[in-house]
Amino acid sequence: MPLSNAQTPPDDLADRQAELASLIRRFSPGFGIHETAIGPLNFIRSDTPTDSLQQIHKPALCVLAQGRKEVSLRGESYTYDALHYLVVSVTLPISGRVIEATPDQPYLCARLDIDPAQITQLIADKAPIGVPAEVPGRGLFVERTDTGLLDALLRLVRLLDDPASIDVLAPMALREIYYRLLRGQQGQRLYEIAVVDSHAHRVTRAIEWLNYNFKESLRMEELAQRVNLGVSTLHHRFKAMTAMSPLQYQKQLRLQEARRLMLAEHLDVGSAAFEVGYESPSQFSREYSRQFGASPLKDVTRLRSIA
Repeated sequence: MPLSNAQTPPDDLADRQAELASLIRRFSPGFGIHETAIGPLNFIRSDTPTDSLQQIHKPALCVLAQGRKEVSLRGESYTYDALHYLVVSVTLPISGRVIEATPDQPYLCARLDIDPAQITQLIADKAPIGVPAEVPGRGLFVERTDTGLLDALLRLVRLLDDPASIDVLAPMALREIYYRLLRGQQGQRLYEIAVVDSHAHRVTRAIEWLNYNFKESLRMEELAQRVNLGVSTLHHRFKAMTAMSPLQYQKQLRLQEARRLMLAEHLDVGSAAFEVGYESPSQFSREYSRQFGASPLKDVTRLRSIA
């Protein structure tokens, strides 16, 4: 989903983006992820382009004030910039890299973690909301940024300068942001995962179960029964949302966690493999090499040298 570098925002968007960029700079003095006094809100800054980083991405809205980023899901690429926001609606193993950033014009991102339960409550309170009808697709999408969404986000971010008002006003701003996402052109994707007993919601429950139980052996019949779907329906819907089968998804979770264990907790290869559910270290090493392009030992050594 390529975007043109020649694209420039209209004046009404540019003014809001300039304010958002100023606020993110102030609360993000250096490279990395910066937590804020508003729990689900984080800022991300990079003064240079970055290498691709694989991660398990939780549901979130990512709005850029400056820069460009590319994320990939199983070979599918999604590029977004200050004119486009990214929504990850379900937990997904993706890779991402900053592709446009300089010290003078750093990559500046406001990431808002999405709570599906709050979207469910909003739908229950305000139905019908008027969500555009669209066939559900992947569990992430890029949409064009509009002034309504930026205004709501700015109201939330400005509260960082008024800490005493956060508890009262932040929930209102969050509710408006969710409402505007639902009313967006691809809002149906968020709507579907939040409506109890829809197929998308049941697939989301399967995804959540796998995230908490990825070490266990996966039996499709049991997983399908757990979320009240037929095996073939679950497989089809799961792949439509995540671009992978439940077994491939579980493998991604296991390998990502094993990598973290070796890096952060200094587990050896065999211990990491066993910890995430592998019975065969050799199978683990083969799948790890296919996933990350190097053996576990070489990959971890490289990452430590970079750090």
